[in-house]
Amino acid sequence: MSFLTVVYALLFYSATAVLVIGVGRKIYIFAKAPAPLKIPTTPAPTTQTGVIMRMFREVVFFESLFKGAKWTWLFGWVFHMGLFLVLLRHVRYFQDPVWFPIELIQPFGAYAGFAMVAGLAGLFGRRMLVDRVRYISAPSDYLMLILLMLIGLSGLMMTFVAHTDIVAVKKFFLGLMTLSISELPADPVLLVHLALVALLMLIFPISKLLHAPGIFFSPTRNQVDNPRERRHLAEWAKRFEQQ
Repeated sequence: MSFLTVVYALLFYSATAVLVIGVGRKIYIFAKAPAPLKIPTTPAPTTQTGVIMRMFREVVFFESLFKGAKWTWLFGWVFHMGLFLVLLRHVRYFQDPVWFPIELIQPFGAYAGFAMVAGLAGLFGRRMLVDRVRYISAPSDYLMLILLMLIGLSGLMMTFVAHTDIVAVKKFFLGLMTLSISELPADPVLLVHLALVALLMLIFPISKLLHAPGIFFSPTRNQVDNPRERRHLAEWAKRFEQQ
């Protein structure tokens, strides 16, 4: 086993541990955070079923963003849907045999990388060209978009320009899952792509990308608008009621 393979194996073990523990900890903090007020953004659903449907529209169609800024919605939705298909396409590297639905989306996932990069380029241009967005943008906002674009571009390079041994790559990741590490191809574009992905995994739990799980814990979205029918009382406040 080469030194390079060992380094990347340790890198992905570490990155996975940081990602899982870090995101899990953040989700625990989100779940435990008190919501002392009823603050659903109106017009809001008055039933739990309505809340579920609202969250579905928000997560899948970015409903509130569509109402607020059409161009931002377009770039954001194209990026996220492209990323979703790309991630589904990559599931094949962790399955043997590969599920039939994953096989079906392979051609779509390959070209979804272009949509992903195009959406990111639009979001990057928005931060550069729109005054009010540029004013509130931190360096980390630009760096995160650049990191995601480099991941997408390096992935497209391997798909359409500098092909790598995907069978060996799959054996490497299956080996990581079974603690039986196989040799990783030493292709430069592949190594850059994997290093960038590992970097993203490491910084995800401390970045603004936590809006992905955070949306499900937003009281403006996940609360039922029924303050007249049912009194809202935060968990921490209940003990004062009992005194």
